[in-house]
Amino acid sequence: MTDWQKSGWRAKPRVQMPDYTDAAALAAVEARLTQYPPLVFAGEARRLKSQLGAASRGEAFLLQGGDCAEAFDQFSADAIRDTFKVMLQMAMVLTYGAKVPVVKVGRMAGQFAKPRSAPTETVEGLELPSYRGDIINELAFTPEARIPNPEKMLQAYTQAAATLNLLRAFSKGGYADMHQVHQWTLGFTESEKAAKYREMANHIADALDFMTAAGIDSAQAHTLQTVDFYTSHESLLLEYEEALTRLDSTSGKWLAGSGHMLWIGDRTRQPDGAHVEFLRGVQNPIGLKCGPTMTSDDLKRLLATLNPGNEAGRLTLIARFGAGKVADNLPRLIRTVEEEGAKVLWVCDPMHGNTIKSATGYKTRPFEAVLREVQEFFGIHRAEGTIPGGVHFEMTGQDVTECTGGMRALSDENLSDRYHTACDPRLNASQSLELAFLVAEELKVLRDDRKQAQAV
Repeated sequence: MTDWQKSGWRAKPRVQMPDYTDAAALAAVEARLTQYPPLVFAGEARRLKSQLGAASRGEAFLLQGGDCAEAFDQFSADAIRDTFKVMLQMAMVLTYGAKVPVVKVGRMAGQFAKPRSAPTETVEGLELPSYRGDIINELAFTPEARIPNPEKMLQAYTQAAATLNLLRAFSKGGYADMHQVHQWTLGFTESEKAAKYREMANHIADALDFMTAAGIDSAQAHTLQTVDFYTSHESLLLEYEEALTRLDSTSGKWLAGSGHMLWIGDRTRQPDGAHVEFLRGVQNPIGLKCGPTMTSDDLKRLLATLNPGNEAGRLTLIARFGAGKVADNLPRLIRTVEEEGAKVLWVCDPMHGNTIKSATGYKTRPFEAVLREVQEFFGIHRAEGTIPGGVHFEMTGQDVTECTGGMRALSDENLSDRYHTACDPRLNASQSLELAFLVAEELKVLRDDRKQAQAV
């Protein structure tokens, strides 16, 4: 792409980005980051793109999940392990139900910046800049804490590098061994879904024992003992993204070295904006959030800009409308894509359109609304004859109380028990696993429909 430069976004209109007051300090941080090693590598990004291409054809399924916004003060090995473990559990449930490989992508090792609905917030008459994530400013409601600080990019890089190091160890070092499927149940609270998971784990263990007895285990040992696990985040703070962008010597293409998959948010997807300009030139697979205000004309422009070669796996469209609004928006976008002949992966984000304020004052998401949007997403794709290729959740392996509902029937009164998010409410481990079973049921219906169609 000869007409693209990694700094070209600076000449475009920018939104949802901080105005740093100390230009010299910002330049110094950017200069240091350009000398740091990339966090991910081009071969990994190409492998993910290939797997996402398979998901777009119904040959795999994307599970993308993790923190709303990673926080510096909540960073720990245990937290990383617990979220990784829950994603393994969810992936196992989905694989078992859908009978296709599950592509595992964490909202981890880079999800430090958050777009906000307003540039400022007011508390007891005091108006201050909004909190935009730990990579930019601090959550404490003081004038000093809310000043954008470029030094925070260096801390974000360090935390991302440490997170990736641990994730690589978990995914390749034996923790993800399918033979340990029962070990992943440790720490479960007793529930119907936990019992259902253990029953499924027993079936998998029996199948593995059969493979061993049949002498075919050794040939598949590596496949069963390791997993591919990728990282993703919203490409929001472009100074950070540009500084970590590197030229891949193998392909001669640019790689955003901050994460395997980056996405453009619903607030930053202006076709002529800075964020679209930056991501159009990198070889990473990219996501595009599609909310109710996405027009067909804008979508056509974005398809042409972000994936001019119409490459499978390059572009993931992440639908986020809200329960009850999917039928009003998704069909027209699907038809736009079909008219253009565009190769995309359709993914459901049932979190961002279902945020409400509880009676107790906490921001929350009702589990029932999250589930309903997932069901509506699958239903529309069945009606349109297109492929629902993945789900995108904000979740954690911690036993938090941030979303109401689920098997444990969390109520508004429970939210204050363990409400730890720095930004938006997340599904806890129990709710995440429950949702995985419900998505697996949708995938099973889809699989049965395809079998019937093939039989006819």
